[in-house]
Amino acid sequence: MTWLVPISIDSDAQSAFDQFLSELERRLSDPATDRNELCREVLAQVMYGREYAELLAQMPIAALNLDPRHVTFEAEYYMATDQEKFARVKPLLWLWKTLDQTPFGQNPVTGIPLRRILAGHIFKKVGKNFKCWQNVEFSVGYNMEVGDDVVVHRHVLLDDIGGIELHDGASVSDYVNIYSHTHSVLDGPDVTLRKTVIGRGARLTYHSTILAGSVVSDDAMLATHALLRDDIPPHGIAMGLPAKVTRYKLRPSQTDYRVNAAEWPREADRKANPEFPDPTPNQTRKPGEGGEDVVTGEG
Repeated sequence: MTWLVPISIDSDAQSAFDQFLSELERRLSDPATDRNELCREVLAQVMYGREYAELLAQMPIAALNLDPRHVTFEAEYYMATDQEKFARVKPLLWLWKTLDQTPFGQNPVTGIPLRRILAGHIFKKVGKNFKCWQNVEFSVGYNMEVGDDVVVHRHVLLDDIGGIELHDGASVSDYVNIYSHTHSVLDGPDVTLRKTVIGRGARLTYHSTILAGSVVSDDAMLATHALLRDDIPPHGIAMGLPAKVTRYKLRPSQTDYRVNAAEWPREADRKANPEFPDPTPNQTRKPGEGGEDVVTGEG
């Protein structure tokens, strides 16, 4: 069941779009395709209406920035990034990110099926009917595991460097941030990777943040602007900063959970920087707890 209504466009335009996307899928599925060249060719066609070679001769600065080999991503500077895996997905991430700023990417008729195609060649796993709106950012992309009928809305950050799972029917609202890495409070370069898991039918609502290693169980919900640093049980609704479970959905009794935080098998933490190979100890205390609090400023 959905609250959305079907919309169609001019059949000739739809046919042209379908042909373009079908050819893109065909080329991506061909192991002989150079993804860097494919990316720059598609961007030159969509953004400037000409061949890449022609654009390079006429507007070299514009052309050079269409080739993924001439740009860098933040993830390329991370020790935790698998450079070989990232090199394979980087052209597709650049194509995704850049087309999102064009009419082709802003148009749901073309943008959503385009992202569905690209996800199939970037993610570790993606199910059927994946719907992703514009301006979604990934850390590396190749650590995303996405089930069936998942929806990700606009301006979402999916920091998948440590792994993110979005199970069937999960919904991620606008401006949500999901993290899978954490920094020591004393030594910023001491980074720990923890997979973050979002269960079946779970909803992460507007502007909420999920910290690394959190497990949101099936049918759970995280409220608007909430900050989750732990877990949410099945059907639970968590609110606040930090988020706490304050309500439960009225649902029939159930036992066939796929994701139940209380029973979910946790992966061991992974350290991202070989200079900090050991588990990060507790590095904070509460005010007045075993130490002298320093107060500065004039009264």
